[in-house]
Amino acid sequence: MDTEVSDPAMELRDFVAKLMQSSDLESVASEIDVLQSIYGDHAIHLYHSSPGSPRSGVPNNSSSALGAIRYEVSLNLPSHEDISIRILVSIPPTYPASNPPQLQLLSRYIGAFGVDSSLFGSILRTFISVSGLEWTPESVCVFDGLQNVLERCEVWYEDKLNRETAGELLREDAHTRNHVLVEPDKPFEASTTADEKDRVLLDTALPENIKIIEAEPIVDRKSVFVGRACRISDPSQVPLVLNHLMSERQISRAAHPIINAWRCQVGSVLHQDNDDDGETAAGSRLAHLLSILEINNVLVVVTRWFGGIHLGPDRFKHINHAARNALELGGFLEQMDESKGAGRNAGKGRKR
Repeated sequence: MDTEVSDPAMELRDFVAKLMQSSDLESVASEIDVLQSIYGDHAIHLYHSSPGSPRSGVPNNSSSALGAIRYEVSLNLPSHEDISIRILVSIPPTYPASNPPQLQLLSRYIGAFGVDSSLFGSILRTFISVSGLEWTPESVCVFDGLQNVLERCEVWYEDKLNRETAGELLREDAHTRNHVLVEPDKPFEASTTADEKDRVLLDTALPENIKIIEAEPIVDRKSVFVGRACRISDPSQVPLVLNHLMSERQISRAAHPIINAWRCQVGSVLHQDNDDDGETAAGSRLAHLLSILEINNVLVVVTRWFGGIHLGPDRFKHINHAARNALELGGFLEQMDESKGAGRNAGKGRKR
């Protein structure tokens, strides 16, 4: 018994060869063969419900003597190759003539996250749900089903990652707000002076005379980008504004809450900096935008909520667009035009 299952790839090849001997199972055998060539020899093997159990039956003459053919497929998530999932494929005797296959997620965990009933149920209903894949009789469809499952599992996994990141940000922000300005060796006494209370409140309060301008959201494939801009007069105002934004739950739950860049001229010295906030090179692109627009004394912040679908280079276009919209709405582009008169930048940033 142990020798029989010691080489799953050889076991599957023998199984496919026996299926080929039955004319009404040739399409099933051919489909398994194609899946092996796509995913690799070791990605697919016959399903054994328990150690030592017999493999799925092989028909002697026809599929009428056979129950469901079952095999297991192990695949890696496309954008997270270190995360794998296991899928059970059950082929009824009447497939593909009159019934579709059934797919079942065998993995109890995807990465560090336990699979919930919603994802499990949606995969079971891949070929029978209105929101699933359309199946037509006489057509093989396991490959399409597996790809669909991969996409859904990846979206589910990335949503869990984003929620976990948002939770960490919230906890870190709460920890900062609870401990800022309180020295470790001195308890925060009930007799705190009014001045000390004001200092604590300023931790998340917006600095005086700072007004944040928020542009309309940009939505693409469920991802949302919101640009904000404000005028600053000193670099010390930047962390206060960012901390104020992060104190808002909706912003802090975003995948990238405070992608930002700023420029501030104090006397003859121009101070500037930027932060990607986890979106590689996004901050430097915003800094480049401020540079080519030659706008000083401004902080621009873009928040991105990830919608589960990768946007590729389009995400940078939306980040810059969201930032420019906020600058335009705040009048920063018009002020730039006025300072240059009818020069080369005249007409930029006019209200649409």
